Amino acid sequence: MTNEARLSELAGEALKLAKDRRLSFVTAESCTAGKLAVLLSEAPGASEHLHGGIVAYTKPSKVAALGLSADMLHAKGAVCCEVAAAMAAGALAHSPADYAVAITGVAGPEPDEDGNPVGLVCLAVSARNGKTVTSEKRYGDLGRAAIQRNAMADALLLLIAAAQKDA
Repeated sequence: MTNEARLSELAGEALKLAKDRRLSFVTAESCTAGKLAVLLSEAPGASEHLHGGIVAYTKPSKVAALGLSADMLHAKGAVCCEVAAAMAAGALAHSPADYAVAITGVAGPEPDEDGNPVGLVCLAVSARNGKTVTSEKRYGDLGRAAIQRNAMADALLLLIAAAQKDA
């Protein structure tokens, strides 16, 4: 199975779960630049269970679009589990969705302005009930597209696991 087919399968699984459990999702994305929302939008059930996505590529956009603290971003940098969790919480605050999934990381080709290495990605899933799960991944310098694909797959797996566990 190709990487793209696997991603489509995971997106379909997430939306089937949303349909079966009457849930909805929203994304908050940085290094994937909205690709996860696009992927989810292409799966059956998207119009009923995907509220959309927020692309917050820069620190100022994370503050403006998601309500993150500029002080936190200055102190922690844009790529850490705390920022991913805040991005997910911000997406929930701006959406009626039941779950938000967030991705922040360094897809390359160079380390970010805070010195984080290429391939470092942090993920978070927040539920409307207040539960948040985070995960840090270190993919290495696989190339931009591969890092983004891996991040989307891992984000979908985290979302599916959280929605299954909480239901």
